[in-house]
Amino acid sequence: MAKKIVHVVGTGTIGEPLIGLLADYKDQLGIDEVTFHKRTPLRGERPKVQALLRRGARLVTDAEGMEGFKAIGLDPDFETVDAIDRASVVIDCTPSGVGHKNKIKFYHNFDHNTKGFIAQGSETGFGKPYARGINDEALIPEVDQFIQVVSCNTHNLAVLVNTIGIKDEEPDAFRRGRFVCMRRANDLSQTVDFIPAPEVGTHSSEKYGTHHAEDAATLFKTVNRDLNLFSSTLKINSQYMHVVHFNLRMNHPMTMNDVLDKFQKNDLIALTERRMTNQVFSFGRDQGHFGRILNQTVISVPSLQLTRDGHELVGFCFTPQDGNSLLSSVAAATWFLYPNSYNQKLQVLAPWFFNEV
Repeated sequence: MAKKIVHVVGTGTIGEPLIGLLADYKDQLGIDEVTFHKRTPLRGERPKVQALLRRGARLVTDAEGMEGFKAIGLDPDFETVDAIDRASVVIDCTPSGVGHKNKIKFYHNFDHNTKGFIAQGSETGFGKPYARGINDEALIPEVDQFIQVVSCNTHNLAVLVNTIGIKDEEPDAFRRGRFVCMRRANDLSQTVDFIPAPEVGTHSSEKYGTHHAEDAATLFKTVNRDLNLFSSTLKINSQYMHVVHFNLRMNHPMTMNDVLDKFQKNDLIALTERRMTNQVFSFGRDQGHFGRILNQTVISVPSLQLTRDGHELVGFCFTPQDGNSLLSSVAAATWFLYPNSYNQKLQVLAPWFFNEV
C-alpha cells in the first residue's frame, strides 16, 4: 500500500503552523509522512526549520538550494519535483499568485501520484472554493483534484450566514448580509506593510463590494445557494486580529435566545464576553495550537443586538486568522485521503475548538 504523504509548500504565517499541526496529529489523521518545501536557506529562519524537523516533518528544497541549506547545517531529504511526485496531497501556502504559478509549473505538467492539490485564499480560481462545515457536500471524489481554501474573513462571513440564515432554515428565510471587515495591518511575524493610521478600502464589485462577500457568495453557489451579500473593508494600524461588523437580515423575526442557541450549537463558533482584540488574541496565543484558535469566528456577545422588528441581527466578531484556514486545509487534505471517514478523523482536533474565549 502506498504511503500517505502530505507535502506543504511554504513556511509562512499559514505554512509553519500547518506543518506543525499535521506533524503533531499525523498518526490520528492517517498520514504516514509530512514533508515541507522551503525555497531560501536563511540563517535567521534556521531555528524555525529545526523546530519543524524535531516534530517529524521532512525538509524539501529546489535542486539549486541544496548546498545552501547544507551550509547552514540543514540537510534536505528531497528535491522539489521528487517531493511533489511522491506526495498524496500537496498544500500550497505560498504568497499571493505563487500558487497559480506552481500549478502551471508543477501540478499540471508531469505524471504524479498526487490525489489532490490545495491552495489558500489569495489563489482565486485555483480550484473549487472550500470552507470546513460550509460546503463539504460539494466536494466530489475523483473529480475535485484542485481545492482553494477561502480566506480567513470569508470563513467568518460564511459561518455567520450559514448558522443564522441557512442551517435549519427554510430556503427563502435569509434575506441579505452586510459586512464591514476591519483588517489588521500585518501579522506579528511580518516586518513590512504596517500602516500609520486606518486606511479605508474601495469596492471592486457593484454587486458584492469587496472580494470577501464575493468569495462567500461563490462558496455558497457550490451548494446551490445564490445569496445577497455585500462587504466593505478597511485596514487598521494593529497586528492583533481582524474584526468584522455584521448585519444579517431574515424574512422572519428572531429572538436573542434563538440566536445564541444557534451560535452555541455550532462548534465552529466561539463566543466571548470580551470586546477588545488583544484579549481574544492573547487567549489564542496562550491556549491555541501554535497560538491559533481553530474556530471560524469568535463572536462578541455584548455587541449583539436585534432590531425592533426582530428581523435584523447586528454585532461584531473576531476572525481567528490562519486558524480557520488551517482547519479547512487539514480537512481538505484528509478528505483527499479518506473521503468516507475524514469527518471522524478530524475529531482529534476537537481540543482546539473553544466554546468560549
